[in-house]
Amino acid sequence: MSSSSFSSLIDLLSDRAQKQPHNQAFTFLKDGEIESDRLTYQDLDRQARAIAASLESVTSVGARVLLIYPFNACLEFIAALFGCFYAGAIAIPTRPPQNPEEWGDFGFRVQECQVSVALTSAALIDKLQDSWLEWLAQSLVPQESKNLPWIATDRILWDGGSNWQERKIDRDAIAYFQYTSGSTGIPKAVAISHGNVLQNCANFQQTFPNLDFRGVNWLPLTHDMGLVAGIMQTLYAGAYTALMSPIAVFQNPSRWLKAISTHKATISGGPNFVYDLCVQRVKPEQITDLDLSSWEIAGNGAEPVRLETLERFTALFAPYGFRREAFYLSYGMAEATLVISGGAVKESSAIQFVDEQALEQNRVVTVAKGQTGARTVISCGRAWPGNQVIIVNPKTLAPCPPDGVGEIWVQGPGLSRSYWHRPQETEQTFQAYLSDSGKGPFLRTGDLGFIHNDQLFITGRLKDMMIFWGRNFYPQLLEQTSEKSHPALSANASAAFSVDVEGEERLVIAQEIDRHALRKLNSEQIAEIIAAIRQTIVMQHLVEVYAIALLKPGTVPKTSSGKVQRRRCRDRFLAGTLAVVEQWFCSVSERLDPTDLTSLPGIEEA
Repeated sequence: MSSSSFSSLIDLLSDRAQKQPHNQAFTFLKDGEIESDRLTYQDLDRQARAIAASLESVTSVGARVLLIYPFNACLEFIAALFGCFYAGAIAIPTRPPQNPEEWGDFGFRVQECQVSVALTSAALIDKLQDSWLEWLAQSLVPQESKNLPWIATDRILWDGGSNWQERKIDRDAIAYFQYTSGSTGIPKAVAISHGNVLQNCANFQQTFPNLDFRGVNWLPLTHDMGLVAGIMQTLYAGAYTALMSPIAVFQNPSRWLKAISTHKATISGGPNFVYDLCVQRVKPEQITDLDLSSWEIAGNGAEPVRLETLERFTALFAPYGFRREAFYLSYGMAEATLVISGGAVKESSAIQFVDEQALEQNRVVTVAKGQTGARTVISCGRAWPGNQVIIVNPKTLAPCPPDGVGEIWVQGPGLSRSYWHRPQETEQTFQAYLSDSGKGPFLRTGDLGFIHNDQLFITGRLKDMMIFWGRNFYPQLLEQTSEKSHPALSANASAAFSVDVEGEERLVIAQEIDRHALRKLNSEQIAEIIAAIRQTIVMQHLVEVYAIALLKPGTVPKTSSGKVQRRRCRDRFLAGTLAVVEQWFCSVSERLDPTDLTSLPGIEEA
């Protein structure tokens, strides 16, 4: 069936349950290795109906329902999600809170969405209820929030599905809220409709028409990539996916590769950092029988892609059957349901080398590889079916010239249309019109980039852009420079941001120390590291560092998908709550004059 053949996600699952009832849809790998449970399409439909019947007894159509499941309860989560759909409720996937800050986010969602009920597992329900009441007692949340009902869905009798009252749900009905990552501000609830999901799935099928879909997914199901690419696409394709906890992968990334090998997966992926994790931590003795030859689509998205990561991963795992052209680089966001653009199938992504100084002036000037001042940028492919992508000057709201860098705007039927109960933000983000022609509405992504040979290249986040000495700077570039400045520093573990110092914007680098280096760190090495960061950044970018915070491993604030939360890091830096090993501030006597940058050793050779 095509996307237009389904009126809702209920129709999708019902169709699969009728036509392939005994086909296995999902399995869960305990510890990332051992198959512990499974769901056929008939099982999933049956459980969803029973959960829906239970919800219908306490809620109404359009009610907001929290889904709070641990990483090892993937199958229970999927059943609860479709139970919400079958009941006509709006699902709100949410991670189980672990600390007061996360309980604060949880309480915010309960109030903002006016939640009717919370669904979870039997193993977690008592702990969550007690922690919720404990947090409420210390907060200013209204008294009525204490009456939040909780249901353990794995205690529901599955034969209760006979009491389910089928609802007529159309494509425009909201299926779930996908909260934004919060990497650049307060998380917002993106309203995702049944039609949005079906359109994204149809776009995927059109892009990969010959793919024999067999998946391995370790991404959190609260994240748009894990939810849409991992779960919804499996159902749309009538296929099979093995699921595993992200904790299992973080503890031992070889488990992910072994699962791909064992289950002969054709598709699996994640943010750039997971490929770095494999390069850094997978040992040859862990993968003696590894076979990655079935892996056709190695998705890489949700954060900036690094060329060196692709090259290192390919070099290390090519002997095990991995092919460089399997890397599929894409660009998307919660507001777009998932994907905005992606590469061509079985074709390496385009690489461009552009002049960094021109880029700082929002111009694209291509240069030769290795040329002084050359910056590597990698294509995120072309707009997916039905999408239109344009580059717009964020100040004038007019289209940029062909060689211009600007904000990425997009149109398409798979995009969300609003944030929940945020009319001002909805208008600003989802209802943008071009100033010269009045065309619209477009979704303003807040990301910066350019189009070259019809391919989209991402250069940074508009809100993360910094200006020093009259020039624009992208934090990702400064972070990469910092991480490479000294062997004791960790990769993918830094944040560059600016603070106001006496009316002037100044650069701060928060950088994690490598776990092994931290054990034998002394004052001389700390001084050496700080000097290396300062010197490397000023030599390569001609900008002065105001402060450096050397941090304990694993403490740079990140989203669940691994995006650095620069604003949260900045807030913690200003509040003095970062896990600091050492902190350095530039004294007045050490300040550089931007007209005379020869005071640091080696700068004259830059």
